[in-house]
Amino acid sequence: MFTDILIDVLERLSRLARWQKQALVFSGDMLLLLLSVWVGYSLRVGTWILWSEPIQQMLIGCATMFIPVFYFAGVYRAIFRYAGLGMMKTLLKAFTVYTAMTFLVFMLIGMSPVPRTMGLLQPAVLFLFITAARLGYRFLFLDILKRNSYSGKIRRLLIYGAGDAGQQLASSVSKDPQLALVGYLDDDAKLIGHRLDGLPVYDPDPFEEVLKQTSATDVLLAMPGSPRQRRREIIAKLSTFDLAVKTLPPMREFVSGEVSLQDIRPVQIEDLLGREPVQPNELLLGRTIVGKTVLVTGAGGSIGSELCRQIIGIGATSLVLFEQNEYALFSIENELRATLKEQEIPCSLHAFLGSVCDGRRLDTVFSRFQVDTVFHAAAYKHVPLIEDNPVEGARNNVLGTQAMVQASHKAGVNDFVLVSTDKAVRPTNVMGATKRAAEQVVQGFAALQCEMRCSMVRFGNVLGSSGSVVPHFRKQIENGGPITLTHRDVVRYFMTIPEAANLVIQAAGLARGGEVFVLDMGEPIRIHDLAVTMIRLSGLKVLDANNPDGDIEIVEIGLRPGEKLYEELLIGENASPTKHQRIMMAQEGFMPHDELSKSISRLAETNASSEIVSLLQTIVPEFQHRRDDLVEAECASEIQGSKLRFASGRIQAKGDTLQAK
Repeated sequence: MFTDILIDVLERLSRLARWQKQALVFSGDMLLLLLSVWVGYSLRVGTWILWSEPIQQMLIGCATMFIPVFYFAGVYRAIFRYAGLGMMKTLLKAFTVYTAMTFLVFMLIGMSPVPRTMGLLQPAVLFLFITAARLGYRFLFLDILKRNSYSGKIRRLLIYGAGDAGQQLASSVSKDPQLALVGYLDDDAKLIGHRLDGLPVYDPDPFEEVLKQTSATDVLLAMPGSPRQRRREIIAKLSTFDLAVKTLPPMREFVSGEVSLQDIRPVQIEDLLGREPVQPNELLLGRTIVGKTVLVTGAGGSIGSELCRQIIGIGATSLVLFEQNEYALFSIENELRATLKEQEIPCSLHAFLGSVCDGRRLDTVFSRFQVDTVFHAAAYKHVPLIEDNPVEGARNNVLGTQAMVQASHKAGVNDFVLVSTDKAVRPTNVMGATKRAAEQVVQGFAALQCEMRCSMVRFGNVLGSSGSVVPHFRKQIENGGPITLTHRDVVRYFMTIPEAANLVIQAAGLARGGEVFVLDMGEPIRIHDLAVTMIRLSGLKVLDANNPDGDIEIVEIGLRPGEKLYEELLIGENASPTKHQRIMMAQEGFMPHDELSKSISRLAETNASSEIVSLLQTIVPEFQHRRDDLVEAECASEIQGSKLRFASGRIQAKGDTLQAK
């Protein structure tokens, strides 16, 4: 009954106009001023006196000083229900000035018959009263009114990290009625067992005990300054529990030093798979970039666009963007121009639409600039699409590379770098075969001439690229599932886009001509495990035969035509180290230039898909078209049987539930 009346009164007060709320708070402060004078004087004389001449004189003097000081300090411009650190700073400023004035008037100058000590005693009592009042406003309007007006499910939060970021985050959490902070987690033994703002700081190990005590549903990582390796270890540990895990980005991404809920983002799989970056070799970065004119093909793609971002930051004099997709070119050009303007980078930017297969267009672009370095990132890369369109795939990836090499050589380019893929190693699909053929085009050209340094950089999947499995899985989870998996035994290498682009540029700095550089991709990842981890990081459960009450089902749909169960980075075993710990160099064989030229000429003339495949098998002898499709066929009946068993089990479970009802 009392709670209902209180909520009704608070709701009426919250609907008042702003000036009315300010008037109420001011009136309340004047009442507290009267009380502080009365309480302060009574404490000073040792007996309770309701009214006397000293109280009257002091009240007039205090009010004369209080009103202008608190008005001009901005005390009444604050939003009272959000009283926090900012409000306390404003109050401290106002009270510092107010106390100095009362000290001067009552203590130094004196006002008979007011005791001189009242110059300090009254401000102290008033400060306690007003601070308590502000905290009371916050409690009534935020903790009682707002939380009682929210009828949805309240998430119980643990904040991992009891430092400054964690405490600032806790302040933001307290303003959200959907969230209830239940404690902190921290690795610091000095903090464990203590309380922050009345909430306990738990030891995260064993975490099962913490979950039992708190019934937490979410964990927010407030460790923006921690090394990536440490954050990854924590996230990996938390991902084994049914929790929604969110995190603050690294400290370098903050514009200001303050932390709020707006900075929180869901933990992404990149936080688990990304590695601690290695300090780049500035000499390698600068050799092909600093003070030079650089051209990037496929400038609007995942790797191409990141290459462009880093190139302007390293110190290129001029950057030429070449892209056949109009919107992609428009987007990256606008982004780069904004960066150049904002950071005042002295680099000229030029954008050109065109296809790498169009030799005349390439000659036109090269004729306008004295290009020093070319990063050839333009390629068709989606395996199923190229399986269905092998003619266009071969033209773009093979003939386009040949046209780029020839145009670059004709224009006097110093360094030519082909961005390749691990799918070029013992390919089982047309896309991988075209990329291995493109590598051989560059290798053959490097063997014929020495004026232009030609090199290739080969790496695996990059996280977050268009068509990548990670954003695909993320979208499926957001839509409620299921996650479609081609095969539970598929494994892939992963690397973040910025790291891949940075290593490509450094590999170019190592080139002397004809090298195939291979990036250290770390350990391969099982895609099924990736899907399970992404589901758990979203605070959901996997729906399977062992957990029929789960949220997201993982469904195997079978390998796509030409898809591999596993990827490789080397054709042979002859990789040698370089000056960079994450860049290896492979000396791999290639078809003699004359024979390669004949095969490529036939590629250019044919429109038959079967002949394209046959020619690619000639150029790339290790190309075993759709090799792993046989494995898929052998597994298909077993997978289908498991699906039927799982489906019948779910139907039986539902039937048992209905019967029980």
